[in-house]
Amino acid sequence: MLEKILELYGKKDLKEIKRLLSECNEADIAELLQEISDEQDDSALLITLFRMLPKENAAEVFAYLDKDLQQLIIETITEKEIYDIVNSLFLDDTIDFIEEMPANVVKKVLRHTEPDRRELINKFLNFPEDSAGSIMTIEFVEFHPDLTVGDALTKIRKTGIDKETVYYCYVISSDRKLLGLVELKSLLIEDDSKTVGEIMEPNPIFVNTLDDQEHVANVFRKYGFYSMPVVDQEKRLVGIITADDVMTVMEEEATEDIEVMAAVSPSEKPYLKTGVFTLARHRIVWLLVLMLSATFTSNIISGFEELLSSMIVLSSFIPLLMDTGGNAGSQSSTLIIRGMALDEIHPSDILRVIWKEVRVAVIAGGCLSIFNFLRILLLNFLSPYMNFEAVDPMVAVVVSISMFFTVIISKAIGCILPIAAKKLKFDPAIMAAPLITTIVDSLALLIYFAIASMLLPI
Repeated sequence: MLEKILELYGKKDLKEIKRLLSECNEADIAELLQEISDEQDDSALLITLFRMLPKENAAEVFAYLDKDLQQLIIETITEKEIYDIVNSLFLDDTIDFIEEMPANVVKKVLRHTEPDRRELINKFLNFPEDSAGSIMTIEFVEFHPDLTVGDALTKIRKTGIDKETVYYCYVISSDRKLLGLVELKSLLIEDDSKTVGEIMEPNPIFVNTLDDQEHVANVFRKYGFYSMPVVDQEKRLVGIITADDVMTVMEEEATEDIEVMAAVSPSEKPYLKTGVFTLARHRIVWLLVLMLSATFTSNIISGFEELLSSMIVLSSFIPLLMDTGGNAGSQSSTLIIRGMALDEIHPSDILRVIWKEVRVAVIAGGCLSIFNFLRILLLNFLSPYMNFEAVDPMVAVVVSISMFFTVIISKAIGCILPIAAKKLKFDPAIMAAPLITTIVDSLALLIYFAIASMLLPI
């Protein structure tokens, strides 16, 4: 598509370009503009193509673009074009756009926004960041319970074009208290003379404006809704959240968790659009923390220098034990963090989780220890033929026993720390592989040297 557009643009065949764009989906057009920005770096072509879009499609395409392109367009197009775009966007898309823009762009946008809409935007911007109120929209269909089904369908035909969704419609009282919901399917199959109150589903699931967006995503995941009502503290209906917004939230939360689990400070910009110094700044803090925490490991090794000097072979198994412990802890922490993200595991489940992980660790640690002991014996048998020194069988016993207890301790720590972080109101993803591995390394060495001191004749 891009090659075709570039060819036509070179020939100045703008009419054919406009025809091609009219046949494309809005998301595909946004992707095309993104490609032009990334690969061609031709802002003139980008703006030309955007201006070819019909007014009713331009706002939808604009909503799909990333923040840098949105800013470029707003700073380039005319005041009338800004007015048309901003007042055609759904309110939640407008809020998302404004939240990411610098102050000068925000002022320019609000200056070209209708007064009533500007008042709503300012109200939404006052909701806490990442709350249900900050991601909801007010473009939904609402009925009073005494409205007939026939009148309800007429209302949908008149106003539905401006709503985010008409699949779920919400029933409210005269003081806007949420009473129930009615599906479009129900309206279509019921008799026109019935009232909405008669066919509505009472006591609908809802979220509060101040609920965290991650909680909202978990409720969507649990019930499989297309949209969900948002109420204030008095249970008055103030907006809805749609599935597309929740998908964005899930992507953001998953990205943040992955970055934190990799010991990288979260960033909202795409990787290729983030500067080298910014990436380094996001990583260096955690690298410093992990480096300083690793000093405990080196201090432990230094404290057992006499033991290591008397039996050098012990040092060759240190990486094996540290890696095994780190991997075992990472397995547990990853599963627990995922379980909490999906709302399957709660801090109150900590004893059940520890009991399960300890049993898993006994089985896994036992298998690893036996396999490791047999591996060392096999290498001892092959040593005369492969020209390396055999290992004392008692060393094999020490390493295997150490491995067994290291796996148990590692899995216990791997499940306890994320739950403890959640209980203390921290992000559980902080207690992921890098940090747990550092803690487990120190404990693995202490176990190893303690068992070696007891069982080996040193």
